[in-house]
Amino acid sequence: MTIRTRRLRRLVGSRTSKGAQPKVVALGGGMGLSASLAALRRITGDLTAVVTVADDGGSSGRLRDELGVLPPGDLRKALAALCGDDEWGQTWARVIQHRFASEGELHGHAVGNLLIVALWEQLGDHVKALDLVGKLLGAHGRVLPMSAVPLELQAFVRGHDPGRPDEVTTVRGQATVALTPGEVQSVHLVPGGPPAVPEAVEAVLDADWVVLGPGSWFSSVIPHLLVPELLEALTDTKARRVLSLNLAPQPGETDGFSPQRHLEVLARHAPKLAFDVVLADQAAVPDQGSLCDAAKRLGGTVELAPVARPDGSPKHDPELLAAAYDRIFRMHGRIGPWR
Repeated sequence: MTIRTRRLRRLVGSRTSKGAQPKVVALGGGMGLSASLAALRRITGDLTAVVTVADDGGSSGRLRDELGVLPPGDLRKALAALCGDDEWGQTWARVIQHRFASEGELHGHAVGNLLIVALWEQLGDHVKALDLVGKLLGAHGRVLPMSAVPLELQAFVRGHDPGRPDEVTTVRGQATVALTPGEVQSVHLVPGGPPAVPEAVEAVLDADWVVLGPGSWFSSVIPHLLVPELLEALTDTKARRVLSLNLAPQPGETDGFSPQRHLEVLARHAPKLAFDVVLADQAAVPDQGSLCDAAKRLGGTVELAPVARPDGSPKHDPELLAAAYDRIFRMHGRIGPWR
């Protein structure tokens, strides 16, 4: 256990003894949400993840096509990120992330995907099943899908066909959108206006803090804003809102995007949604003035903090990210006991 982890745990322990932990909801999908959850579980024991359900690739896509279920992959990743650092938590995190390697039909399937889908079929309830998996893992938080309807992500992309750089075409499927060689103009969901999971809406409305991002901008972050009930909850909640930026543009999906452009495309999809704080790594922001201007148009301020792994990879360090979130919660939120 590092010095930073011990320090954060002492802080969390002092809040716990006073019954003073912030209620935090984190929204996203994939590895970006996992990074955020791995950080947030270090500073609060009241944590809910709301996860995108438009994945159509890999094991998730195969299960979705064969069984007609929600894609479980991003839900599995979120549960793994919420596992504790003790032997039980780390063992189960490895088990549910384990993928079979074979010459048969099981090849590439993740154990956690199969477990989640089995419980969905047994219980007939997405939320109860995920709660039960979380209980088994000893997860430090709750995981919810943003919608109980399997969704398809579609994007309007300029130059998806390199031979026609100015043509705008419709690209279908999250996996295809994430890797498009063109420029994504906007995204939408099919079916349009899907219903939100009521527990996700309730969590957002009851939160002290809501964190959106980091993650694949068009395929993991913005889809939450395309679920009308969820967007309404994000707009109406009394919680303070943090937008957590990526450390680098994503090849294909956001190639060439500046940090401020990420804010601009998000605002185009949800023009009424405001944020209190935009969190970014200083090393990933070449033009701080432009980012501050973009954040101001969203109603917020920029918080710069070292949150990248020391090895130079474009990945968030859980402890550094936890320290940044904790500072934001204390300096920009309520002072003293929560609630």
